[in-house]
Amino acid sequence: MLKIEGLTKTYGSKKAVDQLSLHIQPGEIYGFIGHNGAGKTTTIKACCGILQFDQGEITVCGRSIRREPLACKQRLAYIPDNPDLYEFMSGIGYLNFIADIFKVPKEERAERIRYYGEKLELKEDLAEKISAYSHGMKQKLAVISAFLHEPKLIIMDEPFVGLDPKASHTLKNMMRDHCDRGGAIFFSTHVLEVAEKLCDKVAIIKKGRLVASGTMEEVKGQDSLEEVFLELEGENA
Repeated sequence: MLKIEGLTKTYGSKKAVDQLSLHIQPGEIYGFIGHNGAGKTTTIKACCGILQFDQGEITVCGRSIRREPLACKQRLAYIPDNPDLYEFMSGIGYLNFIADIFKVPKEERAERIRYYGEKLELKEDLAEKISAYSHGMKQKLAVISAFLHEPKLIIMDEPFVGLDPKASHTLKNMMRDHCDRGGAIFFSTHVLEVAEKLCDKVAIIKKGRLVASGTMEEVKGQDSLEEVFLELEGENA
């Protein structure tokens, strides 16, 4: 679904990501863990075709993000850590705009907007301008827009930030349902308890380099994910 091979990205003399390789399979929720500045967002933006990279290859559903960026973007959705939405639009206007871009038929989009709007308790606010939304409401709208065209791959950068506990629980269920239907999710988070309970696999990145990856059991063993993360962070700090 998503294959990252030898990804390297530099900013000046600093390697933000250094020879990173990961493979996210269909059906997997894959967590991406690391401290601030470890290279998570750089990796995620490279996977979405937002950032160019120096070395390596990234493929989405077998398509190269370098050579076929449009084909890749048609098969994925991206939720940034701070969604930058068109605030002059209404919520429903924005969702219809996204649906137009991905050519979602009108009957299907109406049903999906109703379904996800009700699940995330945003349906009654969709007529309002996005400029009047709280941060949490904007995050919910970004989540709905990501699921709207039923992409194969959903990439998220800190998706739970700004969501209340009920919305966070709903999103977790949406993520699992998406993967149960053959999709895949690759997301970063600082909430290690969420990652430990939710993820099928996890990768830990430190100073741009992969330091651990695999199933949750392989990575954490008998310890908690928090204990493993803190131990790895402390090595050669």
